[in-house]
Amino acid sequence: MPKKIETKRAPRAIGPYSQAIRVGDWLFTAGQIGIDPKTKSLVGGLENQVRQALKNLKEVIRAAGGSMDNVVKTTLFLVDIDDFPKVNSIYGEFFEEPYPARSTVAVKELPKGALFEIEATVYLGE
Repeated sequence: MPKKIETKRAPRAIGPYSQAIRVGDWLFTAGQIGIDPKTKSLVGGLENQVRQALKNLKEVIRAAGGSMDNVVKTTLFLVDIDDFPKVNSIYGEFFEEPYPARSTVAVKELPKGALFEIEATVYLGE
């Protein structure tokens, strides 16, 4: 049975969805953007948004009992694909070998005017 995962250390869902859903040993996260959970506002600038989104993702995973080491797949959404080198550099600060599998997609727009969004699939088993 799916179990809702929720933490106040990451932004609350801004629509009819959960921060994450756990099914057995698997966790599926909603997309995280650079909203500061304390101010409930999108932080300014690409680099700040990327770091905040990754911190938010980390907190959601932590609420499920995992860590960034448990991430097996991420999907990145960028408003401007030319930002990929900057995003890639910051992304590398949050993950270690073996890095998760990853897809990166350029999109026209993101919620709240964000420049970056990330979602993850996480394995919480042995």
